[in-house]
Amino acid sequence: MKAIVIEEFGGPDKLHEQSVPEPKIDANQILIKLYATSVNPVDTKIREGAMGEAAGEFPLILGGDVAGIVKEVGDNVSRFKPRDPVFARPRVFGTYAQYVAVDADVVVKKPENLSYEEAAAVPLAGLTAWQALVDHGKVKAGDKVLIHAGAGGVGTMAIQIAKHLGATVASTASAENEELLKSLGVDRFINYKKEDFSEVLSDYDMVLDTMGGDIQHKSFKVLKPGGHLVSILEKPDESLAKDLGIHTAHFMMEPKGEQLEKLAELIKKGELKPVIDSTYWLNEQGVRDAHAKSESHHAKGKIVIREK
Repeated sequence: MKAIVIEEFGGPDKLHEQSVPEPKIDANQILIKLYATSVNPVDTKIREGAMGEAAGEFPLILGGDVAGIVKEVGDNVSRFKPRDPVFARPRVFGTYAQYVAVDADVVVKKPENLSYEEAAAVPLAGLTAWQALVDHGKVKAGDKVLIHAGAGGVGTMAIQIAKHLGATVASTASAENEELLKSLGVDRFINYKKEDFSEVLSDYDMVLDTMGGDIQHKSFKVLKPGGHLVSILEKPDESLAKDLGIHTAHFMMEPKGEQLEKLAELIKKGELKPVIDSTYWLNEQGVRDAHAKSESHHAKGKIVIREK
């Protein structure tokens, strides 16, 4: 099968198209014929070598989202059958390929009102947002939530999920993204080039930090005692959190089929829809261009790679 691999760490030019063996599935897996995948920031970090040996052995296939149809099911799998339309965040990376072996318990049937390209934009970003808000942020109706970088892949999902949970949502972005964020439900838009969020917001219940550094540090100022600062980038200052009575969390998303099922239900109801910035083909140049776009940090929502 065709796959886009890296054989050494480096820039987008290290991505190469290669013929590799089609994966074999075990009794608890399904084989998905991929129609679309997407680019996530972790892909470029792995490609650059930031994850080191933890990334796996070369040749390495990147990619953490898959949408397509079932080609084959393992002996212990009864929930799916060949040709079922599905999507998933596999437990291991490797979705820049024509076929992907995935543990059946993290696979969910694709909602009919979602294209394969849209479905590929949901799992990693959507699960990250859900786990940040629900599992770690404990967001409930009536809460005030600040989401940094609301126009990004995680941000666009988090805004919609927070609104579903009944929260009032503030979000930071550049002026060109104001209309997009308000269309997603943002109540208080902050143009970070003109306003300092830490000076205009206060008494918030939760902050989703997607930026780290000084942005994270200043986020403590807007939280009420007992509030939650949740970061997907770096561990918050524990001593400062203790002084202020703030709960903190730094986490890596875990693939969970039952949570992806909840996201699928929101999609079916029209309460959640992925934002797609651009789409590229699953070939050497297409994936290189997709990575370059991701690293420009100017994408709105998700960057999708399609095979069919």
